[in-house]
Amino acid sequence: MRQERYSNVLEGEDLYKEIIVDHSQSPRNQGTLEKPTHRHHGYNPLCGDEIELQLKVNDGCIEQVVFEGSGCAISQASASMLTQQLKGMTTEEATTLIGTFKTWMKDRQAEECPESLGDIEALAGVRSYPVRVKCALLAWTTLEHALAGPSSG
Repeated sequence: MRQERYSNVLEGEDLYKEIIVDHSQSPRNQGTLEKPTHRHHGYNPLCGDEIELQLKVNDGCIEQVVFEGSGCAISQASASMLTQQLKGMTTEEATTLIGTFKTWMKDRQAEECPESLGDIEALAGVRSYPVRVKCALLAWTTLEHALAGPSSG
């Protein structure tokens, strides 16, 4: 099903654009948590994009994740897609997912998207633009820092 869903997209990339536009215009999991266990503020000085990720982690499982941010469609869509993917994952699974995404985004020669990324494959077109890769990676790098330690506030 997944291969069929994206197979016709490789030529026109219309579906990819639709998913990115949808997530940037109607972000999922946007907001704040009352008492997050983990949080981090990410900033891309090259373009001014910002992301604040907040998580509630219980016994190594991500129960809630939200974000607030401002910036380009790619950074906001990436944050929205990331938060959807994270719910119910363990922190170890999330760390593995971060590594998988970062490697895939930076390796422009990789032909196929790792299955574990799911709909995040929509960001494939970004890989051709190194400056835009930083936009897509902002939420992921922010998550990496958030998982490195509990929230201080």
